[in-house]
Amino acid sequence: MSSSPPPHNLIVIGGGAAGFFGAISAAEAGTPNILILERGPEILTKVRISGGGRCNVTHHCYEPRELVENYPRGIKNLIGAFHHFQPADTITWFEGQGVELKVESDGRMFPTTDNSETIITALTSAARKNGITWHTRCGVAKVRKIDNLFELETTEGITYLTKSLLVATGGIRSKHARIPAEDLGHKLSDPVPSLFTFKIEDYRLHGLPGVSVPNAFLRTGKIETQGPLLITHWGLSGPAALKASAWGARELSKTDYHFTLEVNWTGSETPDSLERIFNEQRREHGKRKIAKRSIIEGITHRLWQRLTETARITEATTWANLTREQSSDLAHELAAAKFKVTGKSLNKEEFVTCGGVSLDDLNLKTMESKSVPNLYFSGEVLDIDGVTGGFNFQSAWTTGHLAGLAINERLHCNSSGMV
Repeated sequence: MSSSPPPHNLIVIGGGAAGFFGAISAAEAGTPNILILERGPEILTKVRISGGGRCNVTHHCYEPRELVENYPRGIKNLIGAFHHFQPADTITWFEGQGVELKVESDGRMFPTTDNSETIITALTSAARKNGITWHTRCGVAKVRKIDNLFELETTEGITYLTKSLLVATGGIRSKHARIPAEDLGHKLSDPVPSLFTFKIEDYRLHGLPGVSVPNAFLRTGKIETQGPLLITHWGLSGPAALKASAWGARELSKTDYHFTLEVNWTGSETPDSLERIFNEQRREHGKRKIAKRSIIEGITHRLWQRLTETARITEATTWANLTREQSSDLAHELAAAKFKVTGKSLNKEEFVTCGGVSLDDLNLKTMESKSVPNLYFSGEVLDIDGVTGGFNFQSAWTTGHLAGLAINERLHCNSSGMV
């Protein structure tokens, strides 16, 4: 009569960045017999598509207190975690796998190959080297705790036992991602989209997709953000819009994504300061046609023309002929334009959610559940999300690494007879 196989030391639910890095961290620390279960047909899918297929691995920011400012959910809780594993550590780890990273002007970091497959190869090679195995098309249908083991039933009808369980199922919009945490007694906050663009139907944006400004200022309610802003076929996108969507994820969800957005295309000028600039133009370039040339740095000719048109300034109008009303209207269109947002984007960039396992329910030094021993969480299944720029991957690397080290230490203590 054949005996059942011994339980795994660690099973990871979720074959994404956080799951793989958690498994690798545990294995590199000395834990054998690790299995990753991935419900989808492929592993590391977000790694593959992120950054337009280049993979924005992390961000060039090495001060934990500065780094946490980029996490609308988790800003206070992550300081300690980033002191233990931050972007500099991420860079060192990938360099150890032969991957060189580069810094772009906005601080985002990519592999020098500009190819996400470089990152996937590094992770899968490290996993294979450390004896980690993985199964795809293997979702988890049920999880329960039996004495000191976890029993997992898969959608394929296979049962696994494991001493430690790391849940890294990603965003919790799907019920499948919620199963492990909820089966083991963890309540999850409702998921809402965190990174999305704004749908705006407004003639001021028509015909201008692709036009951008380098440093716009946005405001809606108490939410204020600043950065590059891009006009799209849908409305507005770019880092400034994505930051606003992240910081206002829950508030904007409550409005059903119908709200007023104030846009300062210049970033720092005010209507009053702009009118002073216009007065200088009247004195020094009175005969020059206003619509002919943008006088504000960062405002392209196409956007300038549209804004002057909105202020009812004709192509023939010179600075000398600019009326007070036209001057006021143009200043407000540049520095305090109001737009009605009527929805959010549904494009492929929207793959981050806020919501998940509360950080208050975990030991943040280990990512272990406070209520269920040997149960760990990492990545987007946690109520952590960052703004665009590599911050979500960094939290995946960090929480996965802390969980992996803690799992190995706990298993070692147990095997040594220690408590």
